[in-house]
Amino acid sequence: MTPEYISPKAAFFTLGCKLNFAETSTIGKILADRGFRRARAGETPDLCVVNTCSVTEMADKKARSLIRRLVRKWPDATIVVTGCYAQLKPDEVSEIEGVDIVLGSNEKLRIGEYLDKWESTHSPLKVSTESLEIRTFSPSCERGDRTRYWLKVQDGCDYYCTYCTIPFARGRSRSGRIADLVEQAESVAAAGGKEIVITGVNIGEFGGDTGEKFLDLLKALDAVEGIERYRISSIEPNLLTEEIIRWIATESRAFMPHFHIPLQSGSDRVLKLMNRRYVTELFAQRISLIRNLIPDAFIGVDVIAGARGETEEEWEKSRGFIDSLGVTRLHVFPYSERPGTAALKLQAENVAPAERHKRVHALQEISDDKMHRFMLSLQGTTRKVLWEHLIKDSEEDTPQGEKIPMMTGLTDNYIRIIAPAQEELLNTITDVRILGIDTSRAETMIGEVVSC
Repeated sequence: MTPEYISPKAAFFTLGCKLNFAETSTIGKILADRGFRRARAGETPDLCVVNTCSVTEMADKKARSLIRRLVRKWPDATIVVTGCYAQLKPDEVSEIEGVDIVLGSNEKLRIGEYLDKWESTHSPLKVSTESLEIRTFSPSCERGDRTRYWLKVQDGCDYYCTYCTIPFARGRSRSGRIADLVEQAESVAAAGGKEIVITGVNIGEFGGDTGEKFLDLLKALDAVEGIERYRISSIEPNLLTEEIIRWIATESRAFMPHFHIPLQSGSDRVLKLMNRRYVTELFAQRISLIRNLIPDAFIGVDVIAGARGETEEEWEKSRGFIDSLGVTRLHVFPYSERPGTAALKLQAENVAPAERHKRVHALQEISDDKMHRFMLSLQGTTRKVLWEHLIKDSEEDTPQGEKIPMMTGLTDNYIRIIAPAQEELLNTITDVRILGIDTSRAETMIGEVVSC
């Protein structure tokens, strides 16, 4: 009698950006095609895949901590580490006790062949390609744990901002082809997907290597039947052209009123030291245009606090400029000294770590205030919500003292909504009246379904 085959189990751990999450999903599919199934809660995996980030020193620290925790918890599991940290510091990663395979950015989606090598020898593997030699675009379009899909349209970056390691971790900018990306979006629609997040490292650079244009990509995706929502994950302000903004505001069928635009500093002098490709005047113009054309748009902004050259005077300029912007929320990061970056060679003031964190706190207070005011402006309005999932172990009290389960989803303009659960509405879009702010959950509002 042939023994019953038991599928090996894999567990996945992702740190960092949406692009990493998209690629982890693709890795999961690659392994599923090879017979692996995702380990369930409480099960012991045979394989752990850690897809790392390295945007800050804290990201490296989190990766090391996670890897060591997994080795302690599952000492017999094969540990694969990939992503930006593995690309930038493969030797450091391979020296962590218990790590079996280290794969650089160019190798992560070839995990299958490296697992075969590992199985044949059980000798530690460490494989990476020099960043300037990374030329291949590896497609990825996968579903996350919710209703959204992530479509990778571009990878790498040619900007070389002085504080940033991403070009060294991801390689030169390279893009998919519009026809291929449309085909992937059509597959999402055929599978019942409703929303796609367009991801990449510097997506506004799309087409620089193929001769195609980012706006043409957006228009082609917009025409795909069945996809009801698109979001652009992040785009540089100089690459978010007025033409793109006007098209989204006046012609697009499915691109949501939601923008994420990195600013990094509100000081022109600091922007120049960072080797950013715009000035504050251009950034303010882009925000003003969005607000004029799409008043209720959600606008997220990345900011680095305490970068080299951010003197007290430049900090005050930056804080004042940021406070004046009509944006929704700030994503604030303390400046992190990254080995190998040009910032370390700048003849400019280095802000003490304690002062960096003080500035982070000040900017976070500005962000909290802006977010609160934006949410208040939506109270009493009706927005369309794509319902994602039931909230695990969450119940609300009714006036009659009953407990009812809740579900959650996102408005078109990216506000988290909770409402009494109706399972038949999951992965559908309904009109929802926004009743108020949920004081028990961060950045969440309470709604009621008014149409199905």
